[in-house]
Amino acid sequence: MDHAIARAEMAAAFRLTAREDMHEGVANHFSLAVNEAGTQFLINPKKHFSLMRASDLWVIDADDPSTMVGDNAPDQTAWGLHASLHRHVPHARCAMHVHSTYATVLASLADSRLPAIDQNSAIFHNRQVVDENYGGLALEEEGARCAQLFQDPSIRTMIMGNHGVLFIGETVAETFSRMYYFERAARNYIIALSTGRTLRELPEEVAELTARQMEADVGADQDVLDGMRAVLDAEGLDYAA
Repeated sequence: MDHAIARAEMAAAFRLTAREDMHEGVANHFSLAVNEAGTQFLINPKKHFSLMRASDLWVIDADDPSTMVGDNAPDQTAWGLHASLHRHVPHARCAMHVHSTYATVLASLADSRLPAIDQNSAIFHNRQVVDENYGGLALEEEGARCAQLFQDPSIRTMIMGNHGVLFIGETVAETFSRMYYFERAARNYIIALSTGRTLRELPEEVAELTARQMEADVGADQDVLDGMRAVLDAEGLDYAA
């Protein structure tokens, strides 16, 4: 099987996303570039996240729409959003888009910014962008517009107003870890808001320091994915098949 290691990591990410209840069944999509230019990428077909296997993933060419044709093909929003990212954002080797509950609640607020109120949310301090101009399904034009919001390489998290959330990274582990911690941070924030009490927001210098310290922890993202993937392996699941 081509790209076997990449496929297995991607399949594990789908299974874990389902396990953490950050999925919408057969909807939403993850992609991973598999050529140097980034224009050819793995992406999921319309299959439930909890059943995804490495061999299920399609290889799509961002410059060739005919590669999207076939039985059980990825949906058109997967093409519109991910093909645009892989064409226009070189550092977006991997992209993960979900409508996870707390991130989507955040995206539904008039102020969708995630403030640094704890260690997890500090990861995203000055490293997030809010898309204020939702324009319908992420087809070709909407996908290209979203891709333009990722031109700053330091911004790798997009809170898609009225929609969901989108993460990019250079590896599956980096991108999955970012998605996982954002949902947990968003959950803490939404629960904190629900108390009606004043938030204890971190000072700018402390939030920035924490974000940089987390970025400097080389290998932490891989540890997160490997640790969670070990649970799948211990259960004898067939995601890598």
